[in-house]
Amino acid sequence: MQVRKVILAVLIVLFTTPAAICQPEALKSVVNNLAFYKQKKDLKYLASAKKSIDSLFTTHADSLNLEKNIYRSVVYSSILYFDTLNKLNQSAALFKQTADLVDKLSVDRNIYRFPVEMDYSRRCLANIYISKAFVYVNNSDFINALQLFQNAEKYVPLFKPIHAYIAYSNVKLGNLHAAAKYYTDLINGDSTKTEYVEAASNIYKSIGDTITALDILKKGRKIFPNDRSLLIDEANIYNNKKDYRSLSVLLPALLDINTYNADIAFVAANCYDNLNQYDKAESLYLRTIELNSSAYDPVFDLGLLYLKQGKIKQENADNDPNTERAVQWLKKANEISPNNINCLKALQLAYIQTGNKNQINRINNQIKQLTNQ
Repeated sequence: MQVRKVILAVLIVLFTTPAAICQPEALKSVVNNLAFYKQKKDLKYLASAKKSIDSLFTTHADSLNLEKNIYRSVVYSSILYFDTLNKLNQSAALFKQTADLVDKLSVDRNIYRFPVEMDYSRRCLANIYISKAFVYVNNSDFINALQLFQNAEKYVPLFKPIHAYIAYSNVKLGNLHAAAKYYTDLINGDSTKTEYVEAASNIYKSIGDTITALDILKKGRKIFPNDRSLLIDEANIYNNKKDYRSLSVLLPALLDINTYNADIAFVAANCYDNLNQYDKAESLYLRTIELNSSAYDPVFDLGLLYLKQGKIKQENADNDPNTERAVQWLKKANEISPNNINCLKALQLAYIQTGNKNQINRINNQIKQLTNQ
């Protein structure tokens, strides 16, 4: 899975010059400077806002004033978020100071009065953590990346991409069960993506839980019915389990969107072969060979298909065209892989059915040479 850096939208909300009229006199300078920054994007206004807000904390009562602390968190988080190069020469301790302040405000019983401001500060901090985390991701340091993504999650727990980042980091660290939980939660949400479905399914397959992997793919295909990759993934599970009945249900759609794919045609041929639907199997083996004439397996399997059909009509085996076709395709398979014992043994059976003693002896000698018997 590839992760793409997604930053939460951050807006200077409510901080326009007219809004300052509604603020206490002491906070007007702070709000006005935030408004000027919003308009002109000049960091000097954030510096002025910080100077103004800091000047308001002179007594113990000021340190307990909720509104002043709220605006301090807004100003500080704005500086941290927008001044990424630290042109304002702020102390390295500013980030921890701001995070501690936001954490403290979050549990204040009256914080409900300032939902927009708190959401803004949290988003700024989350974005900073995300940006720092991606530095580690780019350096393949997923231990530190995971910790930072989890720190960001604390501030924006409903931001879905954070869960994807955490899941991805856990995959890279081998924490597959933790990753699976996050991906499953994403799939159960109302805005999932096919990449989440694929990732979750792959994780469950890797830990041997194909039942859950299959359930996830089925759910994903209900949400994304036209997605080709999910269809192929589900088909592969059925094929690997040799559940040909279930696989056959998917084959019409699978073949329709993969008309020129030799591998898909071969899987379909093998499926119909195992279901004794020989006409369909024959047609698809021939299509596979047409698409990839150098492949051994479809040639060999087509020879076996004719050999099986020849055995069904043993009463006329020497004249049965299926037996002759079996010889034809098994010989071709033998040309592709001359020392393949299974092919030689199949060819041996075909010659036994036709009664060709010279060829039987030749094949017997070849088998003895290869097996040292």
